Amino acid sequence: QVQVVESGGGLVQPGGSLRLSCAASGSIASGYDMGWYRQAPGKQRELVAGISHGGNTNYADSVKGRFTISRDNAKKTVYLQMNSLKPEDTAVYYCYVRLGYVYWGQGTQVTVSS
Repeated sequence: QVQVVESGGGLVQPGGSLRLSCAASGSIASGYDMGWYRQAPGKQRELVAGISHGGNTNYADSVKGRFTISRDNAKKTVYLQMNSLKPEDTAVYYCYVRLGYVYWGQGTQVTVSS
């Protein structure tokens, strides 16, 4: 079994920054991909950013140049640095770990508002 726990959400003003963290634990060793999805009220869940076990990254067009995903394999942790935040970034952010099966975290709320 794999556990996925996010942290770092909160309320921030437009133009501000937040860093999300996501730690995986349990039956996981190597070869897994990690990343972030988000879901805003009334909208479908969408991919924000992903990072493969080899370090390759991909981003949604809406966050390119503003968000940066990284990982620390020794800590089994993925990070999402979010800069220049906009109100439309407001959503619940979900971390995933993919190792054949996809494991999800419980989600962390990010609210961008003045």
